Amino acid sequence: MQTAPTPVVQRTKLPDAEKITINLGYVDLGQIDLLVAEGFYSNRTDFIRTAIRNQLSVHGDALKQVVARKMLVLGLQQFSAADLEAVRRAGERLEIRVLGLATISADVTPELALETIASVTVLGALHASAAVKAALADRLR
Repeated sequence: MQTAPTPVVQRTKLPDAEKITINLGYVDLGQIDLLVAEGFYSNRTDFIRTAIRNQLSVHGDALKQVVARKMLVLGLQQFSAADLEAVRRAGERLEIRVLGLATISADVTPELALETIASVTVLGALHASAAVKAALADRLR
């Protein structure tokens, strides 16, 4: 007796980080290199990430208040064509507000995005096709 083949499910791995570039003065960079050389940090990136996390922690209460006031989704928010089709069927439009990563799936057409997304505010990163980003350009805040 033969069994039906198991369907293959492809999962797209979401990036867990966004690359940024910063310019530092030579003295600051030298001081960071000295701390790395003395073993306080494993490398420059470790120092910079630690410094950023410390500052975010210092301002944690203010961040929580702003997130609540602006009604932001904190973390990752994904929108697929199926999600947006449901929004269209309901006769609604989305006001997307994300602090983190907002992803509009590759299966979303520019036309569907225009019909269902009223505005997009992302503090962090927005991943979407170039065509969808172009279609929503006047709605990006």
